[in-house]
Amino acid sequence: MTVSRLERYQATIYLIAIAAGLAIGQRWPILAPIADQALWPILALLLTVTFLQIPLLHLREALVDRRLVILLFVGNFVLIPGIVWLLLHWLPPEPALRLGVALVLVVPCTDWFIAFCHLGGGDTARALAVTPLLLIGQGVLLPLYLWLMLDLTTLDVIAGLNIWPALLIILVPLLVAISGERWLEARPERQVWRQRSAGLTVPLLALVVGAIAVSQAQAAMAALAVVPVVTPVFVVFLFIATLLAYLLHRLGRLPTRSGRVLLFSFSTRNSFVVLPLALSLPPGWEVAALVIVVQSLVELIGMAVMVWAGPRWVIPPS
Repeated sequence: MTVSRLERYQATIYLIAIAAGLAIGQRWPILAPIADQALWPILALLLTVTFLQIPLLHLREALVDRRLVILLFVGNFVLIPGIVWLLLHWLPPEPALRLGVALVLVVPCTDWFIAFCHLGGGDTARALAVTPLLLIGQGVLLPLYLWLMLDLTTLDVIAGLNIWPALLIILVPLLVAISGERWLEARPERQVWRQRSAGLTVPLLALVVGAIAVSQAQAAMAALAVVPVVTPVFVVFLFIATLLAYLLHRLGRLPTRSGRVLLFSFSTRNSFVVLPLALSLPPGWEVAALVIVVQSLVELIGMAVMVWAGPRWVIPPS
């Protein structure tokens, strides 16, 4: 199956992986610790492949279109966190629930948004160029956002975590990807390996969500009541992010294809990177990881609609 076909059917693939994982975890709970141990190396490999698609060594190229960069940063790191803060007040005062929503919504996507941008007629070259800046920005600002948005109980739990395992799951793939990018760019013929590695993203993510479903099956089934609670929040977020992209596109008088970069950047979130943090939480906080998985599925379905509707109705050709 080709990469484009995998991307087209990825939402279905992930739903099947989750359903299979929940069934296996319920039927054979003894497999939960094995799935939990297997999850971390698979997640590390997924992040390595993901980071390898980002031009991490080309930060200077991102600054060529300063107007686009400014609007991306204002939208992603000023306006959207404010929107997320308001949405959190729509939720029940359940700390794990609010933490999961905050983690997954406040930081912009740095991986599959590029694929959706391409499918939706956006400027893929500029989307690729700004991605390293988005990754750096969220790494710096995520702790600040959590401190501003969450209650003291949640902050105490986060402060008491041994976050080094989760950070290493992010940092080691990042360093490997930087080394891999240097190797790939040493010879033009090696670029084919970047394209081949992109084809691993969907199968690896399916393995990740499947392993989460197996390892968290007991907790997930007990927490399924949160799905109808958070799903409307994620749907509303998509509508607001779409409106925000439209307004900033018009305000900034961006070219059509650059405006679509705003559209797909604002409406996609970085679930891959924050998932290790959620999985590191102590027992009783499993809901946070479940919330992130639910958001990913809502987002995928929303993007399947957006790649068709965005170029026609939201930011049509000028």
